[in-house]
Amino acid sequence: MKLLVFGGSGKMGAAVAWDLIQQDDVEAVGLVGRRKEKLERTRDWIGDKKIKIHPLDIQDVEATADLMAQYDVGVSTMPDRKTSYKVVDTAVKHGFQLVDMLEEYHRKPDAYEVEGLELPEGMTLNEYGNFLHETAVQNGVTFLDGIGFAPGISNIMVGEAIRKLDKAEGAVARVGGIPSKKAATRHPLRYMITWAFDHVLREYMVKLNVIKNGEVVEVDAASELEQFRFQQFGVDESLECAITPGMPSFIYSRPELKEFTEKTVRWPGHWEGIQTLKECGLLDLDPVDIGGATIVPREFLLALIEPRLQPLEGDTDVCVMWNTVTGIKDGKATEVHSYLWDEADTENGISSMARVTGFSAAIGALFIGRGLITAKGIVPPEDCIGGEVCERFLEELKKRDIHILEEVITFD
Repeated sequence: MKLLVFGGSGKMGAAVAWDLIQQDDVEAVGLVGRRKEKLERTRDWIGDKKIKIHPLDIQDVEATADLMAQYDVGVSTMPDRKTSYKVVDTAVKHGFQLVDMLEEYHRKPDAYEVEGLELPEGMTLNEYGNFLHETAVQNGVTFLDGIGFAPGISNIMVGEAIRKLDKAEGAVARVGGIPSKKAATRHPLRYMITWAFDHVLREYMVKLNVIKNGEVVEVDAASELEQFRFQQFGVDESLECAITPGMPSFIYSRPELKEFTEKTVRWPGHWEGIQTLKECGLLDLDPVDIGGATIVPREFLLALIEPRLQPLEGDTDVCVMWNTVTGIKDGKATEVHSYLWDEADTENGISSMARVTGFSAAIGALFIGRGLITAKGIVPPEDCIGGEVCERFLEELKKRDIHILEEVITFD
């Protein structure tokens, strides 16, 4: 099997490639990126002859399609909607199997902060999403859409919990990447960058859909703050979470739910800080004039804060998940909870976010290559990784020392 990683010089792409070369049935892993020197650094860090580098601008559709034809499955780790959609568009039009880890459901793209996404002339966002799906079906393409942490592991566990109930009524997914407790004290907002921070801020600002009382309604991101205590895996920590658009496919794939939200987990104080920045207008994209200079507030904030959010020597991260699905089983009210607490791999220099996101995407691509996932079109994780395939997925996570605890509570 030959696999191609788009964004192969980034942290997530490097983690995907590192995982893939460990598999006996993987013959080659190609790294795609614009800058040869960055690709070479990733290749040298991995240090395996299976790695091939391909300096390439994905805007060159013909060259990208020619490269895709040399591989079996692709993994897109692109950090924004413009580049992600460009890879997807080329793949589905040229019959190339693909997984994508972006927080996006390409079948029903949201209309806010499109990050330069290029639409075909005369086509709306929803028309484009349906076009991509239909083209993928026609060309026999499996496009596993949103496979990482959230979306990804969280989708799979919530989807499997729903299957275990006779009737599912509500679901709340609480998922997030945070600095270790020690590292959190060394950075503003008690936060540290493990993923494209400009995209994180987008998730804090957009409006998004949730399900309330059986109806799809639009709410503000970073709303409905919830405090909770995480007490699994020998951990005892107070955390907070607020609504974000991390699992948008559930609005469409599980419309029978009466309630559904996805929330991002942070250390206490983070969301209060974000709310202050929002109220002050520092996360806005509308330009303002300051002494004759035109400044975009969010770009100005990013320039100031990003250097302060970069990991310092010794800093590590943690990924946290607590999902709750409620419903009826055997005539009784039942809750299904799933938990994850994962820490960075300091021995190999791989962050927890890169582990749970990159390794999950790698497993998704391997499952397509091995024929375990065969559905065609745009397919979210909760639809194609269930039952025996879900069991195999969890086994693969365990091999990578990523553990999920599930708890079922029945009320008389």
